[in-house]
Amino acid sequence: MAVTVPLSRVLQGGAGVAVLLFTGLMLTKVVPYLSFEPGIDFLTTKSAETNADGLFRLGFYVHITSSLWVMAAGLVQFFPRLWAGRGQLHRTLGKVYVASILALAAPSGLILALYANGGLVAKVGFTLQCVVWWLSTWQAYRMARQRQWQPHTDWMLRSYLVTLAAMSLRLESFGMFYLFQTKPIETYLTVTWLSWTGNLVLAEVLIQAGVTRRLLRTALAAQAQPLTAKSQLV
Repeated sequence: MAVTVPLSRVLQGGAGVAVLLFTGLMLTKVVPYLSFEPGIDFLTTKSAETNADGLFRLGFYVHITSSLWVMAAGLVQFFPRLWAGRGQLHRTLGKVYVASILALAAPSGLILALYANGGLVAKVGFTLQCVVWWLSTWQAYRMARQRQWQPHTDWMLRSYLVTLAAMSLRLESFGMFYLFQTKPIETYLTVTWLSWTGNLVLAEVLIQAGVTRRLLRTALAAQAQPLTAKSQLV
């Protein structure tokens, strides 16, 4: 007998696979930097003076490593049946996600914003992104502490979509450059803002469409399942 899979589950699974693949790609990009050599990949776009700056290097290495596990920890939270009957796993990964953004990823991103290429427009764009990232994550944490689960889920979605701004930035850069033949500086300055503001608009669309309400219902049901329950994607 054929089993019909809801379109929402297909879309969620597809988005999850895309993020998982991107996380793996970012891992391959991060590993070479762990040699701490200044003359590789992105670091070649910075001056020798910037590469020698201790604050920049601290911000850079903290940001690229913490953002990687933040992306992975956050992704699992949106597939509740993966941790069905394992509420402690959800809470632990949530704490890792929140603490890593508040203490590491967002603050280090603010440091990098000071050194951003593209002048004031880029610096302000990246700074505001980090501020919104920090505040939305903090608000999600506050709602959880108050046991207000629907607002918590809404704010977690906003936070995670800002987390995925790194993914959006690369996809949008590719699209603008190859589809619209925009100049590199035009592309860069546009995606500096669009990558996170566009994601926030998407978050609101999904929230208004009831995605987070359905996600919360699934999450509560998953937590009520016994450990023997079969894990599967939402």
